[in-house]
Amino acid sequence: MIKLFSKFFADKHIIRESNLVPEGNPILNQNVLFIGCGKIIFGKNVHIGYFPSPYVYSSYAHVESRAQHSCITIQDNTIISNNCCIIANIGVSIGANCRIGANFCCFDSDFHGISHKHRDDPKYISSKPVGIGHNVLIGQNVTMLKGVTIGDNVVIGAGAVVTQSFGDNVVIAGNPAKIIKILKN
Repeated sequence: MIKLFSKFFADKHIIRESNLVPEGNPILNQNVLFIGCGKIIFGKNVHIGYFPSPYVYSSYAHVESRAQHSCITIQDNTIISNNCCIIANIGVSIGANCRIGANFCCFDSDFHGISHKHRDDPKYISSKPVGIGHNVLIGQNVTMLKGVTIGDNVVIGAGAVVTQSFGDNVVIAGNPAKIIKILKN
């Protein structure tokens, strides 16, 4: 059963199933479902949801630390727009001073086996942590998949599907994402 809680963040609603209580005090500008049995840790001045942007009233953010050993960390001064979906089987880390557009999806696992014979067998589920550096700008409708590490000062174009890691100071875009520009410091 899903319950509405507002006692942890007095002015915003948290939709919460399970006993997971996020650490830190994010600023919630839309409803957020915190779910799972792992940890979710917020730095200072982290925003989830943004007004006036699309989906602020018609959707919710989904932040799930699925397993007991899972951890999602979002560092100081990061703003994530509306309708995000972040699910960690192992871990997702988002650096400080990031700006993330609406409909951002980030998964550190396939959450199922690839072969139809092993689709529901946990031994065949591949998971690798995701790391996003500091000062990263992520456009709308970006999907980031397991095992990806993004360096500092990276710009990720709208609609990108990020399937591999990239270093610092680049602009990436496309499906699959590739470097389209090197940024000078």
